[in-house]
Amino acid sequence: MILIADSGSTKTHWCLLQNSHVVKELFTEGINPFYQSEAQITHEIRENVLAEIINEGITEIHFYGAGCAFPDKKEMIKNALKASYPAATYEVNNDLLAACRALFGNEKGIACILGTGSNSCLYVGEQIVENVSPLGFILGDEGSGAAIGKKFIADLLKNQYPEELTAKFFEQYSLTPAEIMEAVYKKPFPNRFLAQFTHFMYENQTQIHIREMVFHSFLDFFERNIHQYNYTEYTVSCMGSVAYYFKDILQQAATISRIKLGTVIKGPMAGLIAYHTK
Repeated sequence: MILIADSGSTKTHWCLLQNSHVVKELFTEGINPFYQSEAQITHEIRENVLAEIINEGITEIHFYGAGCAFPDKKEMIKNALKASYPAATYEVNNDLLAACRALFGNEKGIACILGTGSNSCLYVGEQIVENVSPLGFILGDEGSGAAIGKKFIADLLKNQYPEELTAKFFEQYSLTPAEIMEAVYKKPFPNRFLAQFTHFMYENQTQIHIREMVFHSFLDFFERNIHQYNYTEYTVSCMGSVAYYFKDILQQAATISRIKLGTVIKGPMAGLIAYHTK
């Protein structure tokens, strides 16, 4: 049996396959070795994955995750998996390779992630050959849920939106400005906290202030990231909830940026299943 995991900063999608068929699916909290220790990741897998997906019969584990681009971070994930699934073989890669394999299989293209975080690369069918560093939501991650959420919250707290929209937000989330500041500056996973507000933005995207902010965030993503590749020769395809739900605004920004936008998918699991069972 094969176990595939697709882990972003917000959630992890686990899928158990037997003879190319899905026999079990599970969603747990996101796993990111930049924000969690090996002990915390091990505990998460033991408590919330092993209890639902036992280790008997699992021969391969393919883990794709945010923060898994560096050898030491990959080793953390491997060690955490071995603690629960000692008999399996392991492949740990970053979420960007998951996007490449899901979007293009063995074909060439520019793959993008626009979810809680953002990323992009030039993929030539088997490997990533160019990557513009996303830099995280403080320095980069243009077009991501965290970056868009950060801009939205900053504008909201500086009274840049109509009063009725601001009142609607505080009523819907039952948050005070002080609680928002504490969550951003003092609590773990501020990127998750900020990204959650893309739901509110999606529900209210007819508001010109929100629509223009999302539009300009996508323009920034294309200009600061995709334009660094030889983008006119390749299709640019995107994965992630932000790309998926704001697809019409993404298409408008792509047209303005002279980008040939291809496939837009919410998550990679269907493509990863096809890739690993072909």
